Amino acid sequence: MDLKFFKKSVPTLVIMGVFSVLMVYAIYTMLTPEKRLPVFNPADVNPRLVDESLVHIRNNHKVSDFKLINQNGDTITQANYEGKIYVADFFFTRCLTICPVMTNNIGILQETFKNDDDVMFLSHSVTPVIDSVSVLRAYADVKGVIDSKWNITTGDKKHIYKLARKSYFAVLDEGDGGLQDFVHTENFVLVDKKKQIRGFYDGTDLEDIERLTADIRILQAEKN
Repeated sequence: MDLKFFKKSVPTLVIMGVFSVLMVYAIYTMLTPEKRLPVFNPADVNPRLVDESLVHIRNNHKVSDFKLINQNGDTITQANYEGKIYVADFFFTRCLTICPVMTNNIGILQETFKNDDDVMFLSHSVTPVIDSVSVLRAYADVKGVIDSKWNITTGDKKHIYKLARKSYFAVLDEGDGGLQDFVHTENFVLVDKKKQIRGFYDGTDLEDIERLTADIRILQAEKN
């Protein structure tokens, strides 16, 4: 074997090898579709979760405008979540069963995305008369809420129930927020920057919290 020829060929072989690897990676990337989350419309979810006036809708569903009051007494609207990915849930401060677990799990998510300005959280009290601003403020302090990332809200009961049934599809309970109506759900709802619903999760299940974390990352990576 001509060693001089071999030595001269080594750089060429290395370059060809690197080029081949890059080509394989490029082809793999082009052939591997970007993972995207589904967009949920009323017709896509359990009909029991949806107000009967909406069950036939198959496209273009978005979370409707809202007006709530947070732990600081500030008015919170869609404008506060413009261009944000957020997780919505429904709770009440006196709950001793699923709500403390859910709130702690949002706390985990808050810590994970603490430095991500495009990720926020929105909790709705289902007993808004009891959960006054002062009660929410004390609750937020105990739970380590970062005010710029997480709004814990009160407001008109019928408005909150309308959001649960007609925007987020978060609860099986029927009702419009009347005196005897009561929402009690473990559901977390993932909303994208276009106000579209992209996922539902069990807020008491750590495996689902991991899935939610991964899905938020997918939304952050979406180009459109």
